[in-house]
Parts: sequence; C-alpha cells; structure tokens
Amino acid sequence: MSSLRDRMMAKTADVRATKDIKLAEQSEKNKTPLTAPGMAGALAQAQQRISELEKAGLPSEVRVADIVPNPWQPRQVFSESKLTQLAESIRESGLVQPIVVRRKDAGYQLVAGERRWRAHKMIEREIIKVFVVDLSDEEMALLALVENVAREDLSDYEISRSIRRTEKEFPSRKRVAEALGISRSELYRFLSFAELPDFVIRDLDVQPRLLGAHAAQNLVSVLRDQDEKAFELAKQAWTRVVAGDLDQTKLAKAIKQAIEDDGKTDHNVSDRKIEKIFAGGNQAGSITRDSVGLTVKIRAGLLTDEKERQVRELIAQLFTGTA
Repeated sequence: MSSLRDRMMAKTADVRATKDIKLAEQSEKNKTPLTAPGMAGALAQAQQRISELEKAGLPSEVRVADIVPNPWQPRQVFSESKLTQLAESIRESGLVQPIVVRRKDAGYQLVAGERRWRAHKMIEREIIKVFVVDLSDEEMALLALVENVAREDLSDYEISRSIRRTEKEFPSRKRVAEALGISRSELYRFLSFAELPDFVIRDLDVQPRLLGAHAAQNLVSVLRDQDEKAFELAKQAWTRVVAGDLDQTKLAKAIKQAIEDDGKTDHNVSDRKIEKIFAGGNQAGSITRDSVGLTVKIRAGLLTDEKERQVRELIAQLFTGTA
C-alpha cells in the first residue's frame, strides 16, 4: 500500500502553481476550483486568494519586529547553515520574493516565508517586503498541514502530531478528513497515537519511525480496558521493538499473547515457589516448584561434562525402583 504522503502527492500532482492561475479564473471566487478534491482543492483555493492579493498592488514594507511566526508552522528546526547562506544572499542582493503575512492583533503573522524572515533577523534588517493577505485561522492551519504532510517525508507519528496541532481550527473531524482527502477511519488511525502509553510516546518523540499508524491503532485496541499488569507486559514487548528484536507490526499480537499467557500462568501456578541456586556468590540457576512440577535450570557454561554426567546419574538414582 502506498504511503499517505504518496497518495496526497498524487492528488496534488495536477494542482497549478500560483503563477499559472490566470486572472480571469481568479475573479470567479464562487466557483469550485478545477483541481483535485480534498486537500488539493483547498490548497488551490488558498493559492488563488493569495495570488489575487499579490497582484492587486505593489508589495508593502513592515518592521521585522512586528511579525510573529505562524503558530501552525510544521517545521520546528531550521538549518543554521542554509539560513546563513540565505542571509548573505539577502545582504548582497536584497529580498527577491516578498514574504506573505496576514494582519493579526497589533502586528502581522507569517503565512509563508519564515526562512526569509529569520534571515532578515539574522542580519539585523529592520524592514522586510511583504504581501498582506486575508486568511482565516482554518485556512492558515490547512496550509501548514498540507505543507507538513504533502511536501515533507514525515513518519506517521509526525503526521499525527501535525493533525493534532491543527484540528481545533476545523469545525469537525469530518472536515479535517475532507481537507486532507482521506477517510475518517484513516484519520482516526492517525489520531490513535494520542492514546498510546507514555512510555511509547517518549520513545516516538526521539525515534518517530518506530511505530506506524496501523500498529499504533492495534496497540491502543489491545490495551483498552486492561490493567496495570498488561501495561507492564506491553512495556516489555515495546523494549524489544526499540531494540530491533520485534517488528512493530507484530507488537500488538505479541502483547495480546503475553497477556493471555500471563492469565493462564497466574491461574495455574498461584503456589509457585522459586529458589535460586548460587555458585561463588553468583546466581547459577534456579529451582521452581509449582502445580505443574519441579523445574531445575542451570546457566549454560557452568557445568563441565563431568558435572553434567553426575547430575544425570543423580536423577537416575532418584527414580531407580520407582513404580
């Protein structure tokens, strides 16, 4: 199955760039854009409105300090080296393409062009060229979400975080799904990451590709209404995923099996007694007695061939003459 990103890229493949949208088409605001459905259509509409305002007059200039970042900006880390290169280019040649902002409170809020804005701050430029556009919070959130999901190689967990950051700007989750061009069931699959145990989330924050959306949803389903013991078993299985010893697609099944086995064990061996065997201060093995029988375990490598022979002879003698 293709990834969400691949499918979204396919949907937006025929969306025209802003510069290619004719003014005659732009004036027809009330008509449905002739683009792909869902996210692509919403993006095309926003591009058209931005293009209208860009071409309506000359660029403006505002104070760099009067601009605040887009709160839905998907990119959290910016390359210092690339920012430095851009800053030097702006210092030498000026800003070629103005950034896009919208009015917000007493100042302005970035719509597009955060790298250019940061570069101006880096070289301590006080004024920057801008296009001022009129966009709603929902449109701002949608643009950020599209930029994040469709144009970045993101993991399912990162896509989920992006959706969670922006969903409050939409009237319903149905609208979120429509905006992204995915089914509601697929949307809920991504949202299931929010229901994962804390010990999983902590690792995903560091290694977001450890778990896919399907596996996350299955894990949430397995642990629903389970007790603390089940979560301990899940934690043990999860450490195997982190270590690379267990495929993440098999995690939920492994936890379910562990929970079932643990339930059987607790029922059958409630009288279990374990006695450790020591050799020179170090544990050499154990003797376990339960309702099933007596189990002797000795760590590999601690028995010489001669000692193993003696153990076998002792066991044989114990049962000599037993009916």
